[in-house]
Amino acid sequence: MGSKFAVGEEQWRARLGTLRQVVRQELVARQLTSHLPDSRPLEVLDVGCGQGTQALRLARQGHHVTGLDSSPTLLGDLQRVLEDERAEVRARVRTVEHDARDLAALFEPGRFDVVLCHGVLMYFPDPEPLLADLGRLVMRDGILSLLVRNGDGLAMRPGLAGDWTTASQAFDELSYDNRIGVSARADRFDALASSLSDGGMRVRAWYGVRVFTDAAPAEATFPDEQELLALLACEERAGATDPYRRVASLTHVIAEPA
Repeated sequence: MGSKFAVGEEQWRARLGTLRQVVRQELVARQLTSHLPDSRPLEVLDVGCGQGTQALRLARQGHHVTGLDSSPTLLGDLQRVLEDERAEVRARVRTVEHDARDLAALFEPGRFDVVLCHGVLMYFPDPEPLLADLGRLVMRDGILSLLVRNGDGLAMRPGLAGDWTTASQAFDELSYDNRIGVSARADRFDALASSLSDGGMRVRAWYGVRVFTDAAPAEATFPDEQELLALLACEERAGATDPYRRVASLTHVIAEPA
C-alpha cells in the first residue's frame, strides 16, 4: 500500500479478527459477488491485497487472482494461509510485491476482468493518477471495485463519540487520523464519481459499508452466529439504501468502462 500505511501495519494486522473488520470484509464480498458473472473463471487483480481476504475468497470460487502489495509482511501472511488451502486454490493465486504507483509498468492495459482496490486510495494525497491506472487495467466488459473512506460521513464517528472538535472539523475537511494511527484522506462520492468519469469509467452501483458498527470499539469481537447474521443483514440493507449509505464509514463503488 505504500510507506504511509506501513506506520500502522502492525495495528492493522492485530485487528483483523475484530467486529469492524469482519463486517467490512463480509459486506464488501457480498456486494462484489452480485456483480461477478458466474459463467467462467475471471482474471482478477487485487491492488493493495494485504493479507488477502478478498483474494482468497475469489480464488476459492475458481477465479485467478494476482495480489499486489508493497508489504512483504502482509504478503507473507497471505502465503501462510495459502499453504493450508487445496492445491487448486494455491495455483490460482500469485503475489507481486510492488508499489501500486507502478501499475502502468507492471500490467498491460485491459488485462483484467476485475480490479480491486480496497482501502488504498485513502493513503494517496492525490488519487487521480492511481484511479487512471486502475481504470486502464479493466477490460472492456470488466469492473473496478473501489473501497474508500467516506468523506460525506467523516463527522459521524467522532460525533457519536462526543468529540465535537474533531466532528466540527470533519464537515469541511477530508483529512483525518485513522484508528491505526495514520493520517489519511477521505473521498466524497460525487467527486469520486466525477473523477472516474473523467477517466472513462462510470459508476454501475455503490454501497455504504459499516453504517451501524463503525462506532464499535476497535477491539470489539463479533457476537454469536445468530446475532452476527442479524447484524450483517441490517448492515447490508442499510449499505444499499439512502439515506443510510451516505453516512457509512466506507464507500464501495463498482465502476465499469463507459
